[in-house]
Amino acid sequence: MRDVLANVRRGMLPAHIYNDAEVFQAERERLFSRAWMFVAHESEIPHVGDYVVRRVLDDSFIVSRDRSGRIHAMFNMCLHRGMQVCRAEQGNASHFRCPYHGWSYRNDGRIVGLPFHQEAYGGEAGFARKGQRLLPAPSLDTYNGLIFISMDPDAPPLLEFLGDFAFYLDYYTKQSASGAEMLGPQRWRIKANWKIGAENFAGDMYHTPQTHTSVVEIGLFREPKAEKRKNGSTYWAGGGGGTTYKLPPGTLEERLRYVGYPDEMISRMRSQWSQRQLDVIGRDGFMVSAASVFPNLSLVHNWPKVADTDDVLPFISLRQWQPITADETEVLSWFVVDKEAPEEFKKLSYKAYLMCFGSSGMFEQDDVENWVSLTTTAGGGLARRLLLNGRMGMLHDDSAVVPSLTPEQFAGPGIARVGYSEDNQRRLLAEWADHLEMPPLVPGPITVGAPQADGVGSVETSEACS
Repeated sequence: MRDVLANVRRGMLPAHIYNDAEVFQAERERLFSRAWMFVAHESEIPHVGDYVVRRVLDDSFIVSRDRSGRIHAMFNMCLHRGMQVCRAEQGNASHFRCPYHGWSYRNDGRIVGLPFHQEAYGGEAGFARKGQRLLPAPSLDTYNGLIFISMDPDAPPLLEFLGDFAFYLDYYTKQSASGAEMLGPQRWRIKANWKIGAENFAGDMYHTPQTHTSVVEIGLFREPKAEKRKNGSTYWAGGGGGTTYKLPPGTLEERLRYVGYPDEMISRMRSQWSQRQLDVIGRDGFMVSAASVFPNLSLVHNWPKVADTDDVLPFISLRQWQPITADETEVLSWFVVDKEAPEEFKKLSYKAYLMCFGSSGMFEQDDVENWVSLTTTAGGGLARRLLLNGRMGMLHDDSAVVPSLTPEQFAGPGIARVGYSEDNQRRLLAEWADHLEMPPLVPGPITVGAPQADGVGSVETSEACS
């Protein structure tokens, strides 16, 4: 592992990291046990009693809104014999009842029903119900309505984890004071390693002229050549990075209209975003496209044609690369749109999303074919000896082929460069390597209702989930 991580850090990638059971086990123990993981958006549970059930690897969580409007994320396992409490993927309920023995819980996790409590346990003397509740996620936090949990009770605050990438996340999720709403997720599984999608969305503009040539040739986009991607920039800031397109000359309003936003949405963006955020588009002429937040959350913003005209319309998609095994990933894909957007805009934007990045989208089909092939090949014996060259954008002395943009050229935080580079992929994998160098996170056991006079063993809610 030491040699693997050392090679990754110099941009020479051991091919087998994309299909290796031991590497995947290390990711489970050292990365996914610590990192902040996206589980839902507040718009998916807008009303009291609404809930969705989501996974972090093998652990199932109920994400619910209680009667006071607070959001909870609770481990979906009954405190009695470990049965999965909620088996529906979404719904509305004031209580959850275990189908095995009938223990019931409020939608904030507190236990309220225990059949034959007196006869079976001698009442409170044998099992004190007070203070018992479904196990809350060790850490819970939100940003712009995005709900994250971490399996680490000592995880840093989410905003600290995101760092300066929050600046860019606002473009996707905060186009008005009301924020975004999300529809989905669509789900499908691919025989590919989870890291490939995260890397691709983080900064791979280089594949577009090859992989997606046909999408441009059929006239889905206004730009005549996919190679114009090289005129955009890549950026990395804090816990994530992404790519931009270069827009034609014009004012902020003209550039946002070029992307397809109506004037009423542009007005709200102007009032919502900081001057620095506006300058990236209006002054510098860059518009965000695909991006990834470490470790496995990605976004895409694009503007295809949705009718038999030259008019385009933008869509935003959020997606998660949920690991199943070393060579299989479940893709969860949401449609994202501003809550205050006109209804006709929402309808056409959703159509654009389905056409490009839904489960049967044209971009999706192109990408997955590559990723499956890469993963399959990475499982072979020779792949354990091959170091892939991930040094695009670097010279032999590790200096950059193209210098980074100055603050006068790019108003956003972080490091940005124009042209093709694998700097973002290297930075994402460097963070991956940092986590794999950490010792496994092994928290102590949690007991439920143990007969201890001092109260040790009772499950109390964390501040983040209370």
